[in-house]
Order: sequence, then structure tokens, then C-alpha cells
Amino acid sequence: MNISRLFLFGVILVVAPLGALQLSAQENAYPLQMSSSRLTHRPEVPGPNGLVTAGHPLASITGLRILMAGGNAADASVAVLATLNVVRPQMSGAGGNGFFTYYDSQSKTLHALSATGAAPLALDARTLDSEQLNKGINAGVVPGLFGGWISLLQKFGTLSLGEVLGPAITYAREGHPIEASVVRSIASSQALFETFPSSSKVFLPAKRLPETGENFTMPDLARTFERLVAAEKHALEEGASREDALQAAFDLFYRGEIAEEMAAFYRKNAGLFTEEDFANYEPLWSEPIHARYRGYDIYTSPPTSRGGLEVLMQLKLVEGFDLKALGWQSALTQHLLIEAIKVAKADIYHYLADPRLHEVPVEGMLSDEYLKSRRALISKERSISFPAPGKPQGRKMLAARTDQPDATTSPLDESSVPGSTTSFSIRDKDGNVMAATPTHGGAFGTGVVVGNTGLTFNNGTRVGSTSPYPEDANYARGGQVPILNNSPIIVMRDGEFVMALGTPGGETIGQTQFQVLVNVLDFEMPVQAAIEAPRFSVFAEPNFYREGVDISVRFEDRLTQQQYDGLTAMGHDLMLAPSFSLGSIQAILKNAELGTVAAGADPRRAAQAVGW
Repeated sequence: MNISRLFLFGVILVVAPLGALQLSAQENAYPLQMSSSRLTHRPEVPGPNGLVTAGHPLASITGLRILMAGGNAADASVAVLATLNVVRPQMSGAGGNGFFTYYDSQSKTLHALSATGAAPLALDARTLDSEQLNKGINAGVVPGLFGGWISLLQKFGTLSLGEVLGPAITYAREGHPIEASVVRSIASSQALFETFPSSSKVFLPAKRLPETGENFTMPDLARTFERLVAAEKHALEEGASREDALQAAFDLFYRGEIAEEMAAFYRKNAGLFTEEDFANYEPLWSEPIHARYRGYDIYTSPPTSRGGLEVLMQLKLVEGFDLKALGWQSALTQHLLIEAIKVAKADIYHYLADPRLHEVPVEGMLSDEYLKSRRALISKERSISFPAPGKPQGRKMLAARTDQPDATTSPLDESSVPGSTTSFSIRDKDGNVMAATPTHGGAFGTGVVVGNTGLTFNNGTRVGSTSPYPEDANYARGGQVPILNNSPIIVMRDGEFVMALGTPGGETIGQTQFQVLVNVLDFEMPVQAAIEAPRFSVFAEPNFYREGVDISVRFEDRLTQQQYDGLTAMGHDLMLAPSFSLGSIQAILKNAELGTVAAGADPRRAAQAVGW
């Protein structure tokens, strides 16, 4: 069978050993010098007046509607986020978390927004098992994303909450044809939903699985959005400023009736969240973390994002090698990328935790001297074992904590739980740019719809966002914000916008973005070609927290025979993945020579780019 065309006959659901299939270098070679229209499934989308590329067509169109109505990138972002809550409820929602990287064209400044909530103060992970931290009434973190919506509108938006939530409210009330991936996710969570009447009411409304393509509504979510809009409207009628009216909606959610209803639901069901947990939450604006790579300035999310620092370290590690001279099709190029991922992850999983409570040596980990020492671990001839973490400047021992697990605490199941995330990028007519990666954590987050709100919380207490090892800084603790891999990126050069991108993918987010950045910045691929190029993901068994763990590499089956032979000869444990299966990049790229801008959307999921 011609494996380069397997994707034409459906998605393969298994991962097979790569050596079991014969690859044809002639048929699978990736022709980098061909024009973008020849080597991609989708065209690049032009947008001189605005671009939106998001993880669902209705979300993209909603964002474009806002731009065409005079809104800016911040306004369109909140409209996209609210619509994703309806059309991609397993991946994102007002009860989830997320990270944003924003370029303000007027001030020519970049900003990072962390919309991430903490675990409930009452959490004691020592009393729970891995599944209880993952799903159900004891799992989850405070909703961060809705607060991020409000803060984004207050700081950079121009429209009202009512204007940007309007399309999502219509889709939630009147419905939309439910997409196949949502139905599959509901099917996977059906048993959990059936244990909570509030969840089955929303996702099994006819006491059965929805059918792909049938009209799907979320009336409880529509009512919650309408209550928030009404709070804003009432405040405006009382003479409040736009910012204060938006704050009224925030206060209703986190300190008012909605917060009280959410806390009452958890009390009734023996859960952990209280009014205090919600009232303590504030979204956090900060400077993005930054590194220079081959003359480009890369900006991304600071901790509690894990992926942002990971991508910057990976880029700086391979900067010491002439990738362009080697060529994309060289097995050595792919080998160097794989090894950089391993070295970066050894540090990331050891040092990253909530920076409010722990010292995170970001500057030390990005220093040239430290990265040179870590680059020395990489061999051009052989795959190295998963290394121990290094010793960057600025690291400190953890302070003693009253809730520190004792030596008798048993570790949790060590395997990370898969994530469920989405991403989008937006550029408006004035040149403001948003890269965003919101998430529910795992599919539908905790799986518990909170009373009549229509909301599910991000399950950030799960292993993956937290460490399974009690001695680690990122072990699940009450009041601590768990780590996410979400890390939306904006690239600049000489003070001018170059690129915005983000992706879902759980543990693979950072490494997917890393590969696409190399495709563009080193190999000068157009945006859609860079997105569609074959990619790989590095996996650890059981996880990336320990030196010497088993490492495997899943490579999409369009790699060349040369790459396969070279990588296996270097000692990599290669597995074959379906042709278009790893990650889902949404990106916007400026043509350096022509000055025009185009967007790309990943065919690996139901993403769509639109422009005007």
C-alpha cells in the first residue's frame, strides 16, 4: 500500500512501528522548492483588512464578522472564544483556562495574558487518586478564561460584551450542526456524563448521543452569557463607564450570583470549590518571555505556561547548527530537532511551577552560557538518553510548605493525561495581532457541568498539568496554578510583525510550534506549507519528569526513506503516525519581500482561515 496516500482513505487510529512498512523516498519526498499551491491541501488565505484562523469554521467566521463590523483583534478574540465554547465545548469554554500573546500596533508593544485559575484551596491531593484529580467533582481549577475575556476587552477592546457574545448566544440558543469530533468526545465521556444530571442534560439532551450534523443547542450556556451581558447593560444604564460595566460582568461571575451558584453546586455534591476560590481569581498581564533566534524576536507566554519556555530553549539549542545548509529532508536536521526537544524538556519539567509560589529560573535557562552547556549534550551521531536537568543560574531550593506531602505519600499514576485544546490567531486592519491557545485541559475538562450554568471547569489538577510526584514543585496543591503547555507565539523582526501561531496538542504543543517555526524561519516555507509539512512528536514513558525514561518518536507517515533510515541508524525509536495527525497549527505570516499577510489553517483538524 502507498502509505503516502493513506490519509485519502480515512484516519488510521493505530500507531504502528515504522519499520513494518516500506517507504518510497521518491513518492514521499517533500518538495520544499515547489510553490505553496502545489504542495498543500489548502490555499493560503489573504486578508489585507483582517485575518482570522481558528479551530472551527463558525468560530473563524464569527471573528471575521466582528472585524468587518469595526471591532479590533481583541474584540474578535473574545467573540471567537465564546463561539468555540459552543462549537468546540470539549476543548474550550468560559470555564476553562488559556494564554494570550498580543501585539498592540499603536504602542508597538507585546503583552502576555495568563487566564489561568488555581486549584481550590481545600484540595489535598494526598487524599485523592489520579482519576479523581482528572475527572469528576474533586477535579478542576477555578475558571480563568472568562476573566481573561473581560480583561482583554477592558485593556484593548472597543466593543461591548453584548456585541462580542452575540453570535455565540445565537449559536447556543438556535443551534448549529454538531461536528464529528465533538460527537466522538461526547461518546468517550458518556459514562461520566450519565453520573451527573447537569452534564447529561447538556451533552445528552435527548438521553442519547447526538448524531453528527444534527442541530445542537446549549440553552443553559446561552442563559449564562445573557446574564453576563445583562450585568454589563445594567451598569451602563446606571452611568458606569465601559470598563466598569465590563467589570460588573466579571464581578457577577466571580463574586456575585453566578459564583454563589457554582459554590452551592459544589457544596451540594461534596466538591471543593468555595466562594473564596472564585473571589481570589484575577487574570494576569505581564511581559512575554523572549529570545532572539537568527535575527528574529520570539515572544511567548511566561510560566505558568510550560510550552513558552520550552519553545525558546529548543530554538536556542538548534541555533548552534546550520539547519538550512543541512536541508529539511536531512535525517540529521530532524535528529537535531528531536534531541533539542529532549534536552529542553529535561529542564522544563524539573523547574516549572507556579511562579507566585516557586522560583522559576527563566533568565538562567535562556542564558547563552547555560544553553551552550546544554547544547553540548547533543550528539550529531547518536540519540542520547533522556538527560538529567541542568543547573541554571537562579534556581533555588523550594521553601518548606505547610501542605508539603510527607515521605509516606504514595505517588499517583505516573502517566500524563491527554489534553483537549484549541488555538487561533487574528490580525486586524490596524495591524493588531492576537495569538491565543485556550483549553479545557482534558476533553470537557472535569466533565461536570456546574449546575445550570452550562459550564465545565478545566481539569488542571490532572497528572500532566501537575506532577505525580509529591516532592515536585508542580505537584497538585490547593491554591496553586498548575502548569499548561499552551504557549501562543508572536514573531517580530526589527520591530515589525512577522508571524503569529499556536496549536493544541497537550504535551506536544511546544514541539509542534518549534517545528513550524523552523520550517518558516530556517527553511523559508510559506505559511500553509509550513503547517502541512510532515511533523513528529516526542513521547516519554511514563512522563518527562525523570532522567532515563523511555523515549519514542511518532513521525507522520510522509517522512522520506532517507529520514527513516538515518533516524533509525542514530538509535531513535520511531513509530508511524497517520499522515495528518499531530497538532493543529493556526498561523498568520507576513511576506517579508512583498509586505502582504496571509493565514493558514491546519487540515489535521476542522480548522479554517478566513480573511477580507
